[in-house]
Amino acid sequence: MQLRRAARVILVGAPGVGKGTQSERLLKRFPQLASISTGDLLRNNVKNRTPLGIKAESTMRAGGLVADELMLRLISSELRHRGWLQPPDIMTLSSEATTTTSQSPAADDASSFASPPPGLLATPVNVPSSSPPSEDPSASFILDGYPRNAAQAHTLDGIVPINLAVSIQTPFSVLLDRIAGRWVHGPSGRIYNTTFNAPLVPGRDDLTGEPLVQRPDDTEEVYRARFQKFQEASEPLLEHYAKKGVLIEVQGMSSDEISPKLYHEFERRFIT
Repeated sequence: MQLRRAARVILVGAPGVGKGTQSERLLKRFPQLASISTGDLLRNNVKNRTPLGIKAESTMRAGGLVADELMLRLISSELRHRGWLQPPDIMTLSSEATTTTSQSPAADDASSFASPPPGLLATPVNVPSSSPPSEDPSASFILDGYPRNAAQAHTLDGIVPINLAVSIQTPFSVLLDRIAGRWVHGPSGRIYNTTFNAPLVPGRDDLTGEPLVQRPDDTEEVYRARFQKFQEASEPLLEHYAKKGVLIEVQGMSSDEISPKLYHEFERRFIT
């Protein structure tokens, strides 16, 4: 299905809500869409020892947070590399970033950087402004892993304004059941769930037959804490995009229930 204009999208939802599943389905349904994972960008720059990667790695090793300015430079560098943004007048450290090599969306919790809590940034970070982003349909993407709070969204607006923010909502009790039923094959990372994606043999990986395990943080106590932190950060983030008129809410008990609603809203904005 072909888009008529550029879609610049973020998906917002609690851990376990299925953002990765919805990203994969959108990418398959709309071939012009690309996935831009800030986690992948960060890991690629660290691996390739770019100036941005070295600076980020040193911060991470010291136990600090990767600064918003660095993350924004990674994003703008990637978009310029793809031809979707014009470079700023002054060359900056961002010109030395490398791009991601994968088009697959990262898992919901795969990002390797932490975001500051809401309100931490008192003033906008110093990131060079760019020309308006391309409106060509081929310049469409789902941005994964950023922004995580309203302050980050505000500074991102100055580089590449998001034109669709999707709030994916599933009842807390359903999410809690999903987390409790999640099992993982450690060596491969394959994920199963006893409620909707059960292994062929209980407790065993389908391909290798090796035992499955539950992650240490897949407990009710840990999940409740993570859910609370998500709510605290996401409420002002969603309010930011609501004020801009680009926020939609999609509700459902399962990914199969959510996807058709998401397709409808997506097509209404970018195809009709």
